[in-house]
Amino acid sequence: MTETISIRKAEEQDCRSIFELSHELARHHEMEHYCTIEYENFKENGFGENPAWWSYIVEYNGRIVGFALYYVRFATWRGRTLYLEDFFIQGEMRGKGLGKLLFDALIVEAKNQKMVAINWQVMRWNEAAIKFYKNYKTHFDEERVYCSLEI
Repeated sequence: MTETISIRKAEEQDCRSIFELSHELARHHEMEHYCTIEYENFKENGFGENPAWWSYIVEYNGRIVGFALYYVRFATWRGRTLYLEDFFIQGEMRGKGLGKLLFDALIVEAKNQKMVAINWQVMRWNEAAIKFYKNYKTHFDEERVYCSLEI
């Protein structure tokens, strides 16, 4: 059987799959209790009149098996950056090079938009992800502390 792999920008009809994969990612991190956004709100913020996020998806044999969700940030010292909020390939699909294809597509997107960097966070315990990102000569910043304020 010939494998078909497609990496492309997400379209509105992909939103439900992205939403479900984001919950699968949360389960993977044992953080599903943080998933409080309703689907319609998620969809509106990605595909409504004023999008807050964009995404690339990975299709494998016609099935969406991964996604990268990002938004644009502005760094006062450097300029526009692509902030990678979520990056996920389903467990059984890992090891097929899909993550590399997806990450490479993000790099092209950032370059095309004249971004100065791609920023993201990775859990310290996620050794597989850290190893993956090291393939890209990623700078791991030990000086900054991630902060969050619930409103």
